[in-house]
Amino acid sequence: MNPVVGIAALVAVSVATAVIGFYGLRISRTTGDFYVASRTVRPWWNASAIGGEYLSAASFLGVAGLILLSGTDALWFPIGYTAGYLMLLLFVAAPLRRSGAYTIPDFTEVRLDSRAVRRVTSLAVVVVGWLYIVPQLHGAALTIRITTGLPSWVGSVAVVIVVCLTVLAGGMRSITFVQAFQYWLKLTALAVPIVFIALVLAGNGTPAVAEANTNPTGLAPTGPYQNISLLVALLFGTLGLPHVLVRFYTNPDGQSARRTTLIVLGLLSVFYLFPTAYGLAGRMFAPGLAQSGRSDALVLLLPGRLIGGPAGDMLSALVVAGAFAAFLSTTSGLVVSLAGVISQDVLGGSVRGFRLAALISATVPLGFAFMTDSLALAGSVGLVFAFTASTICPALLLGIWWRGLTDAGAIAGMVTGGILCGGALVAGAVFAGPLSGPAASGAAMPPWLAQPAAWTVPAAFAMMVLVSRATKDRVPRTLTKVMTRLHTPERPLATER
Repeated sequence: MNPVVGIAALVAVSVATAVIGFYGLRISRTTGDFYVASRTVRPWWNASAIGGEYLSAASFLGVAGLILLSGTDALWFPIGYTAGYLMLLLFVAAPLRRSGAYTIPDFTEVRLDSRAVRRVTSLAVVVVGWLYIVPQLHGAALTIRITTGLPSWVGSVAVVIVVCLTVLAGGMRSITFVQAFQYWLKLTALAVPIVFIALVLAGNGTPAVAEANTNPTGLAPTGPYQNISLLVALLFGTLGLPHVLVRFYTNPDGQSARRTTLIVLGLLSVFYLFPTAYGLAGRMFAPGLAQSGRSDALVLLLPGRLIGGPAGDMLSALVVAGAFAAFLSTTSGLVVSLAGVISQDVLGGSVRGFRLAALISATVPLGFAFMTDSLALAGSVGLVFAFTASTICPALLLGIWWRGLTDAGAIAGMVTGGILCGGALVAGAVFAGPLSGPAASGAAMPPWLAQPAAWTVPAAFAMMVLVSRATKDRVPRTLTKVMTRLHTPERPLATER
């Protein structure tokens, strides 16, 4: 790909993001604007924004790369990413919106009437957010290196600068406009090139096609345990993602939150058709990328390989713009959710505190990104889902649906899940050693370390239930009032503060 074209695409999407973000500054004046856009975001806008922030580096680049590496085994990733929103629709969206909270720690404090559980939840949210931002910065580094030849650190730094500018400009109000734009840009950036590739191949004849049963890496298929554990991580992990949950606080009411989730299911279902198509096309026409350790670059390189010339460069530029939009939108959503937590718990909750917290939230993971190497993007994000499913998700689900949950039980469950899952991930990293590519994605380590969610998530739930039953006297006196609020439908057109 022509480096000049790649740089132009990156500059264009960065400028468009900054312009839209600064537009939000004109209408972001109150604390509510910065934290939850004053709870006035309508379903289609919110759904587009959720799609923008949820479809991260793992979705845009990593899914196609994993399909190239693993074939049909990797299809569990788009299935799990999408089905997680069905869980949100059924169990979380409306009650969470009715809670009236700004952040997940707000919710757990109100539900359990405990500052201690708020502090533990805040710590879990910050850890999850930082772990999730690092793969986005790795994806930006990969994109910059592959498409422009510039040093990898330029991509990571560029993402952090653009995100800080847009978040500091207008908080949640700005980010809503930015992320809605970026969802449609990402969809277009994947759909248009793959359609052109299909037309060119149909008109000119196909290049040499690999055998249908060709395995580019020689990896053995994953077993039932890995698939089940991955689905547990993705389904339950979606319920605890802080940047996703905070968006439901921006809906006017619980009914709008449900409509938003339904629309998101449709948007995600359409989007994931295209990374899957890229993965299948790569497995047939570019299996060498898997063997060279560049599977995550498949989406970036395929248009140039199969079309070539100026047309290939232009289509590649569109893909690059979409990829950079993925890094920006997910990182900005995470920074907003983390800034809300850090600002309220440490910096007083003011607009100035929010802006300072946003800087902290973006720069700390940048340091981690510099100190680490990128693994398979979808695989590394899947591990973050496992950690989220083992910590935040049990407290959220039991807090909404079980009256017997106590603050001691919630803390015990989150700490247990965090220690078990975090320990498994660290042990797996040590076991794998300084590898990247297929081995780093879990093929060279025991399945229970590579995919720990199947046993860490039940352990977290069990610990919460057991400790809560042993501390029944700690059920908060405000339980009936809070549960009534969570589960009583609003009147039509009713709004909250």
